[in-house]
Amino acid sequence: MTVQGPLVTVAFVLPFLQGFLRLPRILLPLLLAFALLSGAVVSGCAGAPVQEMSNARQAVRAAERAGATATAPEALGEAKQLLKSAESHLRRGDYRSARDEAELARTRAVEARSLAEAAKASQQP
Repeated sequence: MTVQGPLVTVAFVLPFLQGFLRLPRILLPLLLAFALLSGAVVSGCAGAPVQEMSNARQAVRAAERAGATATAPEALGEAKQLLKSAESHLRRGDYRSARDEAELARTRAVEARSLAEAAKASQQP
């Protein structure tokens, strides 16, 4: 059975591939490129942005722990608002927007944390 399995597969696929090889030479590379691009687009946007959402939440928490609530309230507030917006997009299934907003939220939270740490450093003698 193990010997016949691959042979049966090759016997089935070979005529199919020969049909593709009869295509005009210019069409075959275009068809292959289209298939590869389609696969990349579908796989890149298919899933929920779980990692991006987690990164944004962690960055907001880190900014809060660093004291950004007092020293950089605008940046932290913007990060929280972007995170809420990302969560809303996620609930609606708009994964691309959720991913974009989560990444922006993370960026703003990192900025807020940097501002808070800089403020703490300037207050220390």
